[in-house]
Amino acid sequence: MLANYHTHTYRCRHAVGEDREYVEAAIQNGMQVLGFSDHCPWVYPDGTESGTRMTPGEMDGYVSSILRLRDEYRDDIRIYIGLECEYIPELMEAQDKLLSQYPLDYRILGEHFLEREPFGGYVGYVFEDANLLRRYVDLCIEGLESGRYRYLAHPDLLGFSGSREVYDAEYGRLIAYLKAHDIPVEINMFGVVDNRHYPDAHFMKLAGKAGCKAIIGVDAHTPDRLNDLDGQNRCREIAEQSGLELLSVLPDLA
Repeated sequence: MLANYHTHTYRCRHAVGEDREYVEAAIQNGMQVLGFSDHCPWVYPDGTESGTRMTPGEMDGYVSSILRLRDEYRDDIRIYIGLECEYIPELMEAQDKLLSQYPLDYRILGEHFLEREPFGGYVGYVFEDANLLRRYVDLCIEGLESGRYRYLAHPDLLGFSGSREVYDAEYGRLIAYLKAHDIPVEINMFGVVDNRHYPDAHFMKLAGKAGCKAIIGVDAHTPDRLNDLDGQNRCREIAEQSGLELLSVLPDLA
């Protein structure tokens, strides 16, 4: 595995390990590219602080740490500064203003919530409500259409146990958008290794049939995940079984 663009840090409060440990694990695995993409802060008008992401005040430390590691390990690996973000329209202006102060290389979209915390619940479960699936797909497409994000993390995060016809229609809209805009489908290794409901075999086969490309996202919350060769091989098998062309690097972040 040459590159991973989905890497978290302890600042999100549900990952562990020092930033340096992630870099050294990636080098040990022979990676040429490592992108950090910790959970992006929100700037809440009422001062709310999330328990699942960085605070705005932690951005300085996050960026300065990665810049130091980028310089220190420049002969061993290419390091990028990124973020994994939700798209919540009413909060975007304040978030954009915060992020404009930092030399970010990319953002990926990970739509874990459909409303701002603490009012919106986590959507990484299996639901029967077709309206929830429709809203999820709408927000993913709207977010990608904004031009802020390089790709969509765990695109099938919201599991749907309703009719297959609804599943195919709604997720088919998302897949068609990804194909039309040459955005790769992420095969999320965290979901594979943790035996979650995603990556969903049916979703991946729909994406393969549509001619989408794919990228493995380790979604590393511990350094050791970056040299989990069994997990990487399982992701490759999903790509092969689904007919997805697997990218080794993102073309504009090689």
